[in-house]
Amino acid sequence: MRMKEFVLPYGKGKQTVQIEEEHLAGVLVSELHAYKASKSGEKLVQDALEHPIGTPRLCEMAKDRKKIVVISSDHTRPVPSHIMMPLILAEIRRGNPDADITILISTGLHRATTREELEEKFGREIVEKETIVVHDCDDADNMVCLGRLPSGGKLILNRIAAEADLLVAEGFIEPHFFAGYSGGRKSVLPGVAARETVMYNHNSAFIADPCARTGVIEGNPIHNDMLYAARAARLAFIVNVVIDGEHTPIFAVAGDCDLAHRAGREFLASRCRTDAVPADIVISTNGGYPLDQNIYQAVKGMTAAEATVKEGGVIIMLAKAEDGHGGKSFHETFRSEKNLHRMMKTFLDRKPEETIIDQWQSQIFARVLLKATVLFVSACEDSLVRDLHMIPARTVEEAMDMAKEIVKKDDYKVTVIPDGVSVIVKE
Repeated sequence: MRMKEFVLPYGKGKQTVQIEEEHLAGVLVSELHAYKASKSGEKLVQDALEHPIGTPRLCEMAKDRKKIVVISSDHTRPVPSHIMMPLILAEIRRGNPDADITILISTGLHRATTREELEEKFGREIVEKETIVVHDCDDADNMVCLGRLPSGGKLILNRIAAEADLLVAEGFIEPHFFAGYSGGRKSVLPGVAARETVMYNHNSAFIADPCARTGVIEGNPIHNDMLYAARAARLAFIVNVVIDGEHTPIFAVAGDCDLAHRAGREFLASRCRTDAVPADIVISTNGGYPLDQNIYQAVKGMTAAEATVKEGGVIIMLAKAEDGHGGKSFHETFRSEKNLHRMMKTFLDRKPEETIIDQWQSQIFARVLLKATVLFVSACEDSLVRDLHMIPARTVEEAMDMAKEIVKKDDYKVTVIPDGVSVIVKE
């Protein structure tokens, strides 16, 4: 019997699985994994800085500005800041050598980024020499209200960002499971927004909206609020990249937070859209470290599998999840409520201003669990995985054996998604 071997990202390592070719329905991969840029990542970013979309060069915009703030992603995002940030800082200082620059880490609702993680992200020199502030969504004294979002929620942002003379953001663009795409406007909301603002934007009605899906921007209510927030914060310039499986930039854009982002997502969409290949068993990952550090983040990779698994099928999700569940409320929601239908009704009955922490992730995760059984390959305690209504496994091979027992079909089919966060699966 002929076998097909798959080497799948798992934490900072790999796991391997062999699938009989007669059972293999398809492999959903982004063309980005095969795309070869004509220039180095550093040269791509520099070219983008020199040819911005919809704005003057950043060095021109920086002239005579006193307080310049550069929003940077946190430890949960594989943004190659060690390449991007030095070039951004140099471009600013080209126009304003004496600029007062603050790097603001956009944690959103995540935990604070540690110094070790900052050094891994930027390199020691930047951490030692530059002013770096880590956003805290609950630090009310350092927030400012800029009115209301189109949806009605209060727009409360980090004061450092709101009071900047020039607000810049770096980030990367990838498919996002309810905002359509990451990057661009997301640096502001949720990046440097107050908890209240983020939770309103992530309300159950928006999450349930059919336009709040991977790769969808038009009509997406979550995106609409995010773009409004970026404009209200006067986000003047972005530098965003598209990365490959090794987290190396293969495309870069700079300039206006909407126009440049559009160019980036058009490049991305043209190379990572793939048709669903329905199967009884679907294997997916979160692309390895740093996106698979916890179960909370792993929901993203599950949604790619959700789009192609048959109703009542099995999803095998690989995420090392060394940080555990990733969200206390997320964990407690599933540990305390065993009826997923009742859980979903509770979410949908809540008003936007009543949204609780991690509700959006719980809602999407519950939607996945209502469609398929999830076998979770991780380093987590078995009890934690079971708390979250999944079945634990240590290896993908072990999970495959379990999945075959669950589907109980001799002619079962398997679809493999080596990187679930890099594809847009069209159902």
